[in-house]
Amino acid sequence: MTEAAPSPQHAQDVHHHRAPQPVLTLAGVTLTLGERTILRDANFAVNQGEFIGVLGPNGAGKTTLMRAILGLVPASRGAIRVLGEPVARGNPKIGYMPQTRTALASRRVRGRDFVAMAADGHRWGLPRADAATRADVARVLDLVGATKLADRPLSELSGGERQRLLLAQCLLGDPKLLLLDEPLISLDPHHQRGVVELVRRVQRELGIAVLFSAHELNPLLNALDRVLYLGNGVAALGSVDEVITAPVLSRLYGSPIEVMRMKGRIFVMSGDVEVEKHDHEHEHDHGHDHGHSHGAHGHAHAHNNNDAHGHSHDA
Repeated sequence: MTEAAPSPQHAQDVHHHRAPQPVLTLAGVTLTLGERTILRDANFAVNQGEFIGVLGPNGAGKTTLMRAILGLVPASRGAIRVLGEPVARGNPKIGYMPQTRTALASRRVRGRDFVAMAADGHRWGLPRADAATRADVARVLDLVGATKLADRPLSELSGGERQRLLLAQCLLGDPKLLLLDEPLISLDPHHQRGVVELVRRVQRELGIAVLFSAHELNPLLNALDRVLYLGNGVAALGSVDEVITAPVLSRLYGSPIEVMRMKGRIFVMSGDVEVEKHDHEHEHDHGHDHGHSHGAHGHAHAHNNNDAHGHSHDA
């Protein structure tokens, strides 16, 4: 006796209960810059609705990884996929905030126009003022709590306020994945907390995934779902307790590392030196400009899924 075919409604129910597709997957990925291997045979996945802190010593490849996800650096081996599709330049499902320094501080452009400049992902002239662009700009300004900044010039804004506008740019078109490259550089601790809390609130509200690279772990501790730590060509992805350990970090740094926990903070130490701070002291703002590339802005809304967090993967 043959079984009855499932009803269309039943098939629909099964479809809706299917596990969500990862936002980002790396399968056997090797990244090289010149003769240097930045990442070797990395295998991991990032799920919808996850806030991932991307950490690692200076030169470990945090920016290179983001540029590879954007399709700007080709993988030497393996495959990088965003929502199941091979990476490609200008992917509208990705929002990207590049490293920035003081170049914005002298600009007279108004906040609203600055955000609108990224609306088509490439142009840096005066933005088009079509109704759809204006509506999307108004939406993202409201989303990041920057509506009051819309008519003020960038030159009058604080670093934290400018970061709100940069985040608004990333959110144009509803991306599914945000890549934020060192957004806390040059901000004082108060503004750092504000940026992390803002990104976490927006990320949860939209149900999107975030890769947030940072010099040190502590500003991100209360926001993180998982940590992606890079070093020595290795990527370790997992919870803070799985990854931020002496054995894992000693391997990633290539030297003995101690992890100390004190009053709700975590310190990564090499001997008596706090390595995260020591690694990056020279990178703080001395007027250098790291240029802008707004080539990837999103056009889709993701569904929230905070249930699917994997375990630690050493790739």
